[in-house]
Amino acid sequence: MRTFFEITPYPLDLSALVQRVADPAAGAVATFTGTTRNSFRGKAVLHLEYEVYGPLAEQVLRDIGTELAAQWPSLTGVAIAHRVGRVEVGEPSVVVAVSAPHRREALAACADGIERLKRSLPVWKKEVFEDGEVWRENESPGR
Repeated sequence: MRTFFEITPYPLDLSALVQRVADPAAGAVATFTGTTRNSFRGKAVLHLEYEVYGPLAEQVLRDIGTELAAQWPSLTGVAIAHRVGRVEVGEPSVVVAVSAPHRREALAACADGIERLKRSLPVWKKEVFEDGEVWRENESPGR
């Protein structure tokens, strides 16, 4: 299985991650791209800033990949990248790409991958508003 896991200060490239999971045996590639939105709970967001402890965060991403492969043995590829540092409104903060022979497995594994990431990745996010800023840890899925 092809895998790629990255914590990076550079802009995320969906196409590059899709290429990392591309495989002749894959009939499906499912992706999730989480972008910085312009508001949170009614307040205008100017940008986000992410901080992580890199070695631990990269290990957590690898662990997520291992868990996905165990749950869906037919997967042909898993790539997960998370941005650190300043991320502007509209820019991707996280990308998950999963390939599999069939769409159901690819879609399910991709959805599970982002949910696992939100639950377990040790990342801290500073939301910068027009009138201040606040640090947040990852919250429960769906928020």
